[in-house]
Amino acid sequence: MRKVVDASVAVKWYIPEIYETEAAQLLHNGSELHAPELILPEFSNIICKKVRLGELKATDGYRILNAFINTNVILHSHYQVAISAYTGAVMTNQTVYDWTYLSLALALSCEFVTADERFYNTLQNTSIRKYLIWIGDI
Repeated sequence: MRKVVDASVAVKWYIPEIYETEAAQLLHNGSELHAPELILPEFSNIICKKVRLGELKATDGYRILNAFINTNVILHSHYQVAISAYTGAVMTNQTVYDWTYLSLALALSCEFVTADERFYNTLQNTSIRKYLIWIGDI
């Protein structure tokens, strides 16, 4: 089954956090995982913040980043979703970053799995909801 994942989900593959078990299921259950290239700097930024806060050593951050880069997540250019991401963000008063993931899911006709509770909750009363999966519901 094809799914789009964001950095809030991917980081749970390497860092003990709430919903890490559900995130691991996505990685190991044979799902075909997709993400926009945006996931690389977002994931790296999350790891960098954890290093700055003393939650991780820099060497562990490099190890985690290398492991993530070598996962089987299929990366997509932003070019194909830029306009729809912008449109969705303007219509819902959300970020283009979040909508880049959702726009990719719409373009691929699949679900978008996120652990971004604010974004998920904001779209619950819209027709887009059917494309969103909360990580806790995996």
